Amino acid sequence: MMRPSGVAAMSSQGSIEPVLQLDKVFAGYGETVVLEDVNFSLAPGEAVSVIGRNGVGKTTLLATIMGHTTLHGGRITLRGKDISAAATYRRVTAGLSLVPQEREIFPSLSVRENMDVAARPGPWTHKTVFELFPRLAERVDNRGNQLSGGEQQMLAIGRALIGNPSVLLMDEPSEGLAPVIVEELARAVKNLTQSGEMALILVEQNSRLALDIAPRAVVMDRGHIVFDGPSKSLRDDPAKLEQLIGVVKA
Repeated sequence: MMRPSGVAAMSSQGSIEPVLQLDKVFAGYGETVVLEDVNFSLAPGEAVSVIGRNGVGKTTLLATIMGHTTLHGGRITLRGKDISAAATYRRVTAGLSLVPQEREIFPSLSVRENMDVAARPGPWTHKTVFELFPRLAERVDNRGNQLSGGEQQMLAIGRALIGNPSVLLMDEPSEGLAPVIVEELARAVKNLTQSGEMALILVEQNSRLALDIAPRAVVMDRGHIVFDGPSKSLRDDPAKLEQLIGVVKA
């Protein structure tokens, strides 16, 4: 179902070029600056979880990458091209896709129609999405407002995937869902991280879940990145994790 991506582009020095890079980014809403001096690099096919307390800038980071905030300084590049001033739809065309916290599926459209709206050529098709989420295949003709919360989240992810992005952004996919559904979604997302098919940034309030899904973790605090390293180092050191984010969620 999930095919590995091609060989990553190489720079003149022989290293892998980032698929996404933020250099000294300052951003926020209007005149209010939320992100300060953020430097972040994502390799092709890499998966990163972004964790931290509420209100520290995690969602703003994704919004800035998508072009939904005011950029006060710095530079954002996608596959080597500067997208700092690009409109959101151009960023989507260039290879970004967001699964928003609010899901934002079309309630009056069927499951298939919701995906048809976003479909672009590539390895992800209706068939591969339904293989990842069999529940959606069973409800393919149901309207968005006839789905459970968990099914709506699956549809939001499936709709993002069928756009065949090079970078997938996910904002709090487990929020408000029953534990059994969270486990099902976590397995699916972990499969995505292991496929090497696309790069993924997962913002997740449940830190233990996030650290289990992605091998690399970023911790944010007051608009800054205060940790960027192996998830294992935080999983194996709960005291360090608690020191960084204040609250450890089970």
